[in-house]
Amino acid sequence: MHNPFKPQQAKIVDMKRETADTTTYTFEFLDEEVKENFCFTPGQFNMLTIFGIGEAPISISSDPAKSKYFQHTIRHVGNVTNAMVKLKVGDKLGIRGAYGTGWNINLLKNKNVLIVAGGIGLAPLRPVILQLAGQRGEFDRVEILYGARTPGEMLFTDEYQTWRSKGLDVLPTVDNVPDTEEWKHSVGVVTGLFDEMQSMPENTVVLTCGPEVMMQFVVKDLLERHFQPHQIYVSLERRMNCGVKKCGKCQIGPKFVCKDGPVFAYAELLTLPESVLGGVGK
Repeated sequence: MHNPFKPQQAKIVDMKRETADTTTYTFEFLDEEVKENFCFTPGQFNMLTIFGIGEAPISISSDPAKSKYFQHTIRHVGNVTNAMVKLKVGDKLGIRGAYGTGWNINLLKNKNVLIVAGGIGLAPLRPVILQLAGQRGEFDRVEILYGARTPGEMLFTDEYQTWRSKGLDVLPTVDNVPDTEEWKHSVGVVTGLFDEMQSMPENTVVLTCGPEVMMQFVVKDLLERHFQPHQIYVSLERRMNCGVKKCGKCQIGPKFVCKDGPVFAYAELLTLPESVLGGVGK
């Protein structure tokens, strides 16, 4: 019987430094059967184990169509993720997953798609962006609004031109520009880009991920622009420990972020007893 708590060994086959504190790792499972059968949907996560240190939930950041090799874009901020700084190509660690409910690509077909991301929140959205680019004819307008604190903290900057060449509009912004960096785009919070975007509520689905305070203002501003709660999908971060709805550490009312999420329709969050993202719209 499959043991959902047993990590499978995987090795690092590539590493790419994204920013001063963020790295994209490419993995493959050592067991050929596990490697062949592994699949995921955009927005799902794995539990990564550094043996002797601990385990952490990390969103998958690569193209679901290429799941034999998969990527995690990791900001080094905790015990497990800081330990990964010392790893190199060829090193092994434990991975179990994929877990959770992701972005439903079928809901986006023949619709306009508005993606709003902040900071590391672009990583869980990158898989759906790659799917939208790869199946471009199945969707209407696609706009990506992305904000970071500084130009040096933006993720995947070498991919924006490719996304644009596939017919995706990319609007970046930063909170501030240090004197040592060059920037020719918008300056300000990501919601400031709403005045520049083409997206309107009609026939549009919104996907957003980033710090909760950012998503709170994103939802608030979109509702004021007459988007409806059922059009807005958010990815939540909670302290997930087991990944399979057993420990209860990520529970919000009757929902478990690890199993029922991390992606939720905002309309669903409004039915919960606990106010999520400030309870905007309740």
